[in-house]
Amino acid sequence: MRATKMAPRDQGAPDYTQYLHPMMAKNYGKWDTHDRLRPGVLCHTAENGDKLYTVRAGSTRTMSPAKIRQICNVADRFCRGYLRFTTRANIEFLLDNEDDLDPLIDAVENELGLPVGGTGPSVSNIAHTQGWLHCNLPSTDASGAVKALMDDLIDEFKREEFPNRVHLSTSCCQINCGSHADISVIVQHHHAPRINHDAMQICELPKVVAICPVAAIRPMVLESGKLSVDVVDEKCMYCGACHGQCPSMEIRDADTDTLSIWVGGKASSTRDGPALMKLAVWGLPNNPPRWPEVSIAVRKILQAYKEGGKPWERVGEWIERIGWQRFFEKTGFEFTKYHIEDGPDALSTFNRSSHVRI
Repeated sequence: MRATKMAPRDQGAPDYTQYLHPMMAKNYGKWDTHDRLRPGVLCHTAENGDKLYTVRAGSTRTMSPAKIRQICNVADRFCRGYLRFTTRANIEFLLDNEDDLDPLIDAVENELGLPVGGTGPSVSNIAHTQGWLHCNLPSTDASGAVKALMDDLIDEFKREEFPNRVHLSTSCCQINCGSHADISVIVQHHHAPRINHDAMQICELPKVVAICPVAAIRPMVLESGKLSVDVVDEKCMYCGACHGQCPSMEIRDADTDTLSIWVGGKASSTRDGPALMKLAVWGLPNNPPRWPEVSIAVRKILQAYKEGGKPWERVGEWIERIGWQRFFEKTGFEFTKYHIEDGPDALSTFNRSSHVRI
């Protein structure tokens, strides 16, 4: 049987080791200490004394090819071409020559126009969804909200003055692809989708029914004999997943959509483990292009956390320690009926003892 040359394997994750900085590959698994020399600058020291430096810069995440070429040119000049992007859209330049630190930082800040920071107990670069640029069901522009919010918080990105690091995220729909974070800004719909029954035939109806996480969508037959779907309003939680599957189910509404702020989420397993977010503010106007009400609310949370948090406490841990009543007092947010837990996990969160403060 004649041997046949196989095409190269191109599925799955690539071998990351081929992209490691030579110093990192040499000391892989043999690092001794990690130090923050200043905001945005890390030093990793190996057991044999080798040092690898990281300069972290915040990026805009959405960048043109020309901007990426500029970034790569700076990496070629100072880092032998080695850099990486983090999950929060930071750019980390890797270098092993300490003398190149200051020239690199100068190039990043003055040539690229990017801020250096985001390390230690600071405000991180904001993780966000695609917004109007790419997503098929956004009700707000996550990218624009990030730009406006980071313009206001840029000094907190460059400094390390919080009890612990603060992760922020924004999501352009309630599906929340931006993920859970210490502070998260999410759009909220306030009614079930409006169904265009005449155009439902362009959608794959079984998928539309199956995509609903609360089984609020069911098939129906119109008087004309055409197939469509119906939505049970009492079940619908207004997430918008059905609109992403079928454009004939429009849930976006410029007149009623609002923004909400959630707090206390984290993926870290340190101390009390991962945590889900909880509602802090709801009903903020979806007010592009600067969303000033969102910036004001986030500032209130950060200021109260900076003044009252203990070292190493994350936002959610600080809130649990002082209690939600004091959180609302310190931030000045209104407590409403929408903050009351009424889901299946409510029994674990209700205050059922007269000896426990609210």
